[in-house]
Formats: sequence, C-alpha cells, structure tokens
Amino acid sequence: MTYAPVVTHCEELLDALGPFRRSAPLAGHWGERLAAVLCGGGRLLAAGNGGSAAQAQHLTAELVGRYRTDRPPFSAIALHADTSSTTAIANDYGVDELFARQVRAHGRPGDVLILLSTSGASANLLSAAAAGRAAGLHVWALTGPAPNPLAAAADEAFCVAAPSAATVQELHLVAVHMVCEAFDEALEADGLPHTAPATTHGTGVARSLSSRLRTTDGSAPPGAGLRDGTRRLDGKRPPGAEDAPDGAAGRRGQPAGRDGGPADGHPRTATGGAARRAAAPGGGTGRHRAAAEDGTGRKERRDG
Repeated sequence: MTYAPVVTHCEELLDALGPFRRSAPLAGHWGERLAAVLCGGGRLLAAGNGGSAAQAQHLTAELVGRYRTDRPPFSAIALHADTSSTTAIANDYGVDELFARQVRAHGRPGDVLILLSTSGASANLLSAAAAGRAAGLHVWALTGPAPNPLAAAADEAFCVAAPSAATVQELHLVAVHMVCEAFDEALEADGLPHTAPATTHGTGVARSLSSRLRTTDGSAPPGAGLRDGTRRLDGKRPPGAEDAPDGAAGRRGQPAGRDGGPADGHPRTATGGAARRAAAPGGGTGRHRAAAEDGTGRKERRDG
C-alpha cells in the first residue's frame, strides 16, 4: 500500500503555509480589536456551514471558556448551535435566512460578526454579512482563496490560498488560534488579570485597549471606538446607528485611503485591496457588492 495521497496532503499544507504566514498579522489585529469590543460589553457572533460551523464554534468556545490560561468569560455565540432556532428559521423562512435572522436578533452596533467559509460563496453567509452590515456590526470573513463573494461582502477578510477545502479548514483552525493568542495578549497587556471574576471586564479596560489601538494619525481604527451606552468612546455613534454616505468617503463615513479603502491603513483582506476589487467587478461599495452577489454563490464542497 502506498501513502502518496497522504504525502501530497502534507505538501499542500506546507505550500499554503508560506502565504498564510505572511498574512498572520491580520489575525493578530483581529484579536486586539476583538478584545477591545468584548471588554466594552460587545459580543461576537460566529457562523459557518459543516466543517466551518465546527471551526466557528471552536472560536466561541475559546472565548466563553478559555484559551490557554484562566480569564473571565466573554460573550460569543455560534449561530448554528441553537438547533431549535435554526430548524425553525430554515423551515419558516428558508435556509438562506438561517444566520441572517439570528444576526438581526442578537447583533448590536459595534459587535463583531465572523463568517467562515472555504469557498466564500455560501448564500446563507452572504445574507448574514448583509444583515450584519445593515445592523452596524463589524463583519469579518475567514475564507478560502480570493477573490470570492464573501470576502467582497465583508469589512475585512482573511483569505487562505490553498487548493483544497481540507487544507483551507486546517489553516482556518490555525487562524482561530492566532486570534485567541492575540486576544489574550491584549488582555494581559492592559492589566486584566486572567483569574479575575467576569464582572471585572468593562469600560476601564476597553478605554485602555481603545487608546492603544489608535493609529499614528490619532484616529481609532474600525472597532476601536467602543460602545459607552449607545455611543463610542470617541463620542460618535456606533457604526450602523446612522446612515453613512457611500462612495469615495468609504464605508460608514471613513475617509478613503489611496486604494479606496479606509485611511487608517488596516487591510480589508489578507491578500490586499486588489483581491477585493477583483472579487467585485464593477466597483461600488461593499454594501452594494453584497446585495449584487447575495444568493448567487455555489454550495461549498465541505462546509455547505
């Protein structure tokens, strides 16, 4: 018996690790941003299909439970895990509404929605992305190779360049753990004891994290201005609380950068702005792209 397929699988994983490692700083950035949001009383919503659902639930378990060492629990919900809600929604509204309706129920402006997909083309995740953006959530996508519709519909995307869904999922798990590493490091850097009771996390730590995440020009990156009541710490209403102009001003009223993205310099995707533009021919805002592509994606081979 030969083991050539096994060796080939390992070689594919090794080949994909090079580009993946160069994109790793985005996972670290997400971990810091997530720490700021959750310490400010926000919530993480996560969703995926099939194997990607398991990865999404893995992430929420690390936050509600713990990653390496003891620390307070944080609010994180895997949207596929409520079987009564998911089956009722699928039965009454259709599978495409499976996650979107839950996003509208549980999400609040300033929260984070992370969507995992190997193909980046699942219709129910595209609907969830559109619902999240409409509700003022920060929408992140963890996908397979760019360009793909989900990466174009999200605020930011980590796109894994790998030839098979299996390899993409393996690297998605690595990305989940890197986000958790950065999350815990951000808590430690700002003095939140890992043995503290859950009641200790709140606006004090959130303010410290928000200050540390400010960019060199003094502006806060998306998600760093945290909710204090119904407003962010920078005094502005949270994203989605009021209509933001589309077009050259960028999403949610942010000034445009040189590549049409935000001037704060944070990458929209791990593979760069060109991948986003390629994923959405015809240009336009991310919200318009999501509407144009919603429901047109093919089903994924492994995760729906």
